[in-house]
Amino acid sequence: MFCLRGAALIAFCAVTFSPTIAAEPVGQAVQIRTSVSGARGPIAVKDPVYKDERISTSKSGLGQFVFQDGTKLAVGWGSSVVIDKFVYDDAKSVKKLTIMAAKGTFRWISGKSGHSAYQIVTPAGTIGVRGTAFDFYVGRDGTTAVVLLSGAASFCGAGGCRQLTQRCDCVVAKPGGGISDPRRVSRNTLKSLGNAQALPFLSGGQRLSGALGWAGGAAALRRCSRRISNANRKLCNPPPSSSVNQYR
Repeated sequence: MFCLRGAALIAFCAVTFSPTIAAEPVGQAVQIRTSVSGARGPIAVKDPVYKDERISTSKSGLGQFVFQDGTKLAVGWGSSVVIDKFVYDDAKSVKKLTIMAAKGTFRWISGKSGHSAYQIVTPAGTIGVRGTAFDFYVGRDGTTAVVLLSGAASFCGAGGCRQLTQRCDCVVAKPGGGISDPRRVSRNTLKSLGNAQALPFLSGGQRLSGALGWAGGAAALRRCSRRISNANRKLCNPPPSSSVNQYR
């Protein structure tokens, strides 16, 4: 092959002879508000999302996604997350689903795969999932907060591991070490994070739809911040399983 001149031809050769890697769809967008973007540009409702794709939201953006095994993920305003690993088997469950959350605010509801399949990596450590629903926040400095809504979860970082076993339990961790003991989330949690918008799905700053919205808004954070009587425990209880299984 002889060589032709010019920048245009160089670009042509690079495109022509570069290997093409087929993207693997792993889920779908079910709710989009204002601006949410992926590797291919703006994401719309019913658009697929792909393995290794970075999903980013604007300062007012909100995206709700469902993965192939039924796992649900809400990505709130000013957020960035990568679907890092997704290994799917023939039983309509995943062997491995790992997401890497760089910054922002999120809500997670586990799907029907085994608990050990799920892993969420943040700059301050890793969230382990055990049949779980929870909110989590990652600040610009990597500070991470996790609030348990249902089930159980763990958080492990340089400062050790903490177990979240009670509804409304919250831990806050710093990159490189320093992790709080679990305590009930409250408005003081937002103050300690230095961001009143850190947990918008609990505070009512952003509203979710479908199964992702069951934990409520501002009333949820108020009730979580005080001792909950049995009469008020439905704050953090999910609805019947038939409702949780619906993502829209």
